[in-house]
This record gives sequence, structure tokens and C-alpha cells, in this order.
Amino acid sequence: MTARIIRAVEHSHTTMLGHGTGRLLLRREGYRVDVAKIIDAAVANGVVIELNASPWRLDMDWRHWRKAADRGLLCAINPDAHDAEGLGHVRSGINAARKGWLTREHVLNTRSLAAVKKFFAARRK
Repeated sequence: MTARIIRAVEHSHTTMLGHGTGRLLLRREGYRVDVAKIIDAAVANGVVIELNASPWRLDMDWRHWRKAADRGLLCAINPDAHDAEGLGHVRSGINAARKGWLTREHVLNTRSLAAVKKFFAARRK
């Protein structure tokens, strides 16, 4: 699985990796992957990794985020909302980010709309 995910991260059109380990808390363990290698590939390729804020996922696990941020990884906190009520899950993602020692500088969607557009425009070049 690690090699497959890294291949996807290395693709020139990839901007963000979501559901990095595919875990569902209390239902399904995450994929057996080398998270450090995936983080390294994301950093090397300028790919963002999602911090899935769904309380049933919280994927990637908070224990990986501090090391990821130290390596220069950028994350995006996404609510995994399937309806308007699901937008409230962002708070769970913020709490997981704080637990993983992330600051606003490590989180793409704390930036202004102009800065986010600039980030994605630079990825297309």
C-alpha cells in the first residue's frame, strides 16, 4: 500500500492526499503503511495531506503530525462532511491538529482565499 500511495502522491496532478490511512475508528484499522515515507513523498512533491476531521476518522493520526510539520508538510483540515451538519466536525480536526502540535502555518485552510488560490496555481505550473 505504501508504494501505491507514494505513486499517487508523486503524480503531477495530485495536490492533496485524503484518507491517508483509510481508518475508521472502532470499525477498521488503518492501512499498514509507512506513514513517514508517505509524508516524505508529500513534502518532496508539494502535496498537502488531509487531516480528516470526521470523529470517525481523524485520519492521519495526531501522533504523526508533529513530525510531519517538522519536515515541512502542509495539511488541510477537512470535515469529511456529507451534509451541512457534518461541517461541525471541523472542531474535531482543529483539536487533533492542536494535539499534534500544528500551528496555523502548517494548515493550508487557515490562509486567505487569495493565498490558497496562489498555492494551487503554483502547483499547476
